[in-house]
Amino acid sequence: MWIKQYDFVILIKEVRVPLDLSQEDFAREIGVSYATVNRWENGRFLPSRMAIRCVETYCDRMIEVGRLLLPDDL
Repeated sequence: MWIKQYDFVILIKEVRVPLDLSQEDFAREIGVSYATVNRWENGRFLPSRMAIRCVETYCDRMIEVGRLLLPDDL
């Protein structure tokens, strides 16, 4: 698992914004509710390990197809 829970707040926006996804669109892409993404992004809720894995899988897929570049410090 390359994503740490405390990096999650930063990561969600770093992934969502360059892909031009709203919180609702991103939630749909990874299979969670809009409210969940909103809580993650605002730091009110930490994701489960399963949620982190879903986001990792999504990020890896977007990186593979060339739609996403993440900073090295994440």
